Amino acid sequence: MVITNQSGVARGLIDEPFLAEVHQEIDRRLRPARIDAYYYCPHLPDAGDARYRVACDCRKPKPGLIERACRELDLDPARSFMVGDRWLDVACGKAAGVGAILVRTGHGAHEEAQVPARVAADVILNNSMEAVGWILRSSSPLSAR
Repeated sequence: MVITNQSGVARGLIDEPFLAEVHQEIDRRLRPARIDAYYYCPHLPDAGDARYRVACDCRKPKPGLIERACRELDLDPARSFMVGDRWLDVACGKAAGVGAILVRTGHGAHEEAQVPARVAADVILNNSMEAVGWILRSSSPLSAR
């Protein structure tokens, strides 16, 4: 699944139908692999559009989208992982009770150098492929790690 903040919707840069098209294109390019679901937060507390001017629980680093995904997809948080390139991804994962992996690709290398207080990844790896390998080797629930 994909968990993502999409403030461009609240800012009027993109609309939700366009975002759905992007998700469809990602799915097309990944075939035969698939993404089970896309969860996104279009909100901003100071959005110009009142529909998106919301102080929500789904904007990372809050855990709302992960919690929703776990309910809807019947996932065990203790056996799940958040992989991201920002500390807010790690904080979101920790808040939801899932493993949290920071990858150095994208913004990750810059983020790694600026560790915020009270946020710690379970592991920091070079890229998503390393994260997949680490997850596959980690067979124990989060509480046993």
